[in-house]
Amino acid sequence: MSPPNQYIADQLRHLVYYHLDNNLPNNAAFVAGRLHAYEPRSSEASCLLALCHIRLGELKAAYDISRTSGARGSHLGCAYTFAQACLGLGRFKEGINALDRSKMQWSTRNSWNKHSESTRKALPDASAVWCLLGKLWSGYKDIKKAIDCYAQALTHNPFMWDAYIGLCDTGASIRVQNIFRANPEMLAMLSAKTPLDSRTESMTILEEPTPRPAPLQSQRSVNSSLAPSMTDPFGASNGRGQEQGTSNAGNGGLFRKFNESALANLGSIGGSRNHGREATETPTANTHTEQSARTVNHSLVPTVAEPPQAPMRRARTAQPHFETGTDGPPKMRSASVRSRGRRGDDAEASDVSTTTSQSSAHPEPSSLHGHSEPSSVHGHPERKRTVSGQVPPTNTSRSNDPNLAPQRRSDRLLNQIRPISNKWSSATGGIGSREGRELRKAKATGTKGRVGSTTASNGGRVVSVNRRPMEVMDVDAKEQRPPLPTVAVAQSEASNNNKLDISKQQEALQWILELFSKLGHGYFCLTHFHCEKALQIFGTLPTPQRETPWVLAQMGKANYEQASYKEAEENFAKLRGLAPARMEDMEVYSTVLWHLKKDVELAFLAHELMDVSRLSPQAWCAIGNSFSLQREHDQALKCFKRATQLDQNFAYAFTLQGHEHVANEEFDKAQASYRAGIRVDCRHYNSWYGLGKVYEKMGKYATAEKHYKTAAQINSRNPVLICCIGGVLEKLRQPSDAHEQYHRACELAPRSALARFKKARVLMNMQEPGLALSDLMILKDIAPEEANVHYLLGRLYKMLRQKANAIKHFTIAMNLDPKAGAYIKTAIESLEDDEDDEDFDGIS
Repeated sequence: MSPPNQYIADQLRHLVYYHLDNNLPNNAAFVAGRLHAYEPRSSEASCLLALCHIRLGELKAAYDISRTSGARGSHLGCAYTFAQACLGLGRFKEGINALDRSKMQWSTRNSWNKHSESTRKALPDASAVWCLLGKLWSGYKDIKKAIDCYAQALTHNPFMWDAYIGLCDTGASIRVQNIFRANPEMLAMLSAKTPLDSRTESMTILEEPTPRPAPLQSQRSVNSSLAPSMTDPFGASNGRGQEQGTSNAGNGGLFRKFNESALANLGSIGGSRNHGREATETPTANTHTEQSARTVNHSLVPTVAEPPQAPMRRARTAQPHFETGTDGPPKMRSASVRSRGRRGDDAEASDVSTTTSQSSAHPEPSSLHGHSEPSSVHGHPERKRTVSGQVPPTNTSRSNDPNLAPQRRSDRLLNQIRPISNKWSSATGGIGSREGRELRKAKATGTKGRVGSTTASNGGRVVSVNRRPMEVMDVDAKEQRPPLPTVAVAQSEASNNNKLDISKQQEALQWILELFSKLGHGYFCLTHFHCEKALQIFGTLPTPQRETPWVLAQMGKANYEQASYKEAEENFAKLRGLAPARMEDMEVYSTVLWHLKKDVELAFLAHELMDVSRLSPQAWCAIGNSFSLQREHDQALKCFKRATQLDQNFAYAFTLQGHEHVANEEFDKAQASYRAGIRVDCRHYNSWYGLGKVYEKMGKYATAEKHYKTAAQINSRNPVLICCIGGVLEKLRQPSDAHEQYHRACELAPRSALARFKKARVLMNMQEPGLALSDLMILKDIAPEEANVHYLLGRLYKMLRQKANAIKHFTIAMNLDPKAGAYIKTAIESLEDDEDDEDFDGIS
């Protein structure tokens, strides 16, 4: 069999990721099967196929496919997928071993802030693997190692919310403020990340794209800080010569661009300010020196009808080989250029610089003292020439030849006035440089009115009429201002934008961390049953964050734990309005309605949940609670058993099942159900409470006290659990210990009628009628229409020998509860007796 073609495998992998990204797991599994068949020994192909099966919920298939490479830890992707399958299948130890064997591959990986719409990290990083390990150890019932793994996950990435939830559910004591904060690694990654998109955008705006082989503007930005380079634009070692469009040897590409495009629009060597406007002065020198100063590759310069542009003046030391009499390579010129060169020697002494038009319809501009004239009609400016038509050379080349005629006085004055004009002009606009022309155009707005010219009628000469030196100095003073270093400014702005972007990213990170800190602190308080504090923290959230299904569910559970069923119902009702299809925490909502005795609302909720998902344990728990409220315990048991069949780790369904067995007085079955709930979640205090209630009904008070205390250790702020402990101690003839528990319950819930009633009763048994009276008066305000309260008040006034008050409250109790009339009449008839009545349990 021939080796697999890598390109075919790459295409198949791309298809798999395409279908996975578009949430098409069936298509992805089919293509992954083709890839696995094409590369049967590839661990990556096995990983992708196993991942597709996990997306489809086929855990056993994913386990079998990824086992070969995943179990031994040779491929990180396979090991991670294999561990996920093991978590779902309950094979926790196998998944733990696979991840431990591949630890060298993931222990140093960190993919935080590296995911976006266009990039992905296919392999998990250390935080994700630590989180999965924590779940595996939690399923293996090794809580200590699970806590360590969750802590490691949050250390690498504080946004690993799943790890934080698992850590809180274990009951570990943590400092929330130390978790949700940016670690040094995150800050370093933010600082190191460069906003390339914004930088590219700014450079695109400032640098127009040109067909040059290299970005000349960027070269200028690199060398703009080198002052000596500006004095020698023609130097062979100077990189700015290429950027300005000067004639350097070996710069054939630049001159190809010049001859192709710039000759069509001559006169831009000094950087034209506008189309048809020229800002170069008229050089007066011999043509031979100008031609010999250029070192251009002949093969790159075609023969043209017009002469090439004259170069800008250069320093005397720019070309040392001219001083030694060594000429550059000869320059090929057209016939018209050669003929004009022959005529140029006779016209050197002319006082007025003129230009000859190529045609009468296109007059050529002429300018003296650096002023520019309007261009031709079609916007094609021409270089200035003498009356002979020859382009004059620069003064630098003239000074190097002692045989030439002496320089004119006007030229000497011009050289003294404008020594660096062309240098700055060339710095902003090179030969054929569109960027330079655009910059000159932007700088020269409103300059058309400065130049006055008249066209003479003799020979088509155009003579400048503005020869005043002050005007020249004004223009030169403006031109001597260095041009704005466009790319340097762009890079500076990009650097500032980079710093600003990093600062904004850090602010955004801090805002998200603060939000996570509030949510995490509230959830931590809820899992540790500090419900009042949890409600306060959730209340400080911004309204858009507070009015979300998850936060409303946590607030509803906090109110439920406080026995504030009305408030809990409001939270869950609002949640249902926002997310009608949410199934999570609906079993708590159904229990709230059960406590409120709202059978219609409970039945309606059960039907709605069944319409959403018939295979959710929450829906079956709601149906079971509805049957339980109607006293149909057998039907309720069937529903709760169905819920445990759908999810064997649903501890609350086992607890509700135990409650129904207690109602049927099936204590053995109730114990089995409660123990099943504890086996699933050892911190499920409701199951511990149920076991204590079973033992209390069976008369095993010491065992009941033990289970009640275990439940109270988990939920130490539940007044009902503390009252249960006090009731057991009271039955064990330990009234002082019972009073201590009742007192603690009243401190936790000052408006708890049950705790206040039992405390008053134990004080009466302890012969403390005065203390009992103060608690009963508070209780009367809390529950004014409770018959048991008034009956207990009647007994207390009987102990205090206040018969009138005793008869009053006995009568009120009889009116509130006519069914207990016989019992209350017996108490009234015994007012003359010194013996006290038998103990009355009252509210149970």
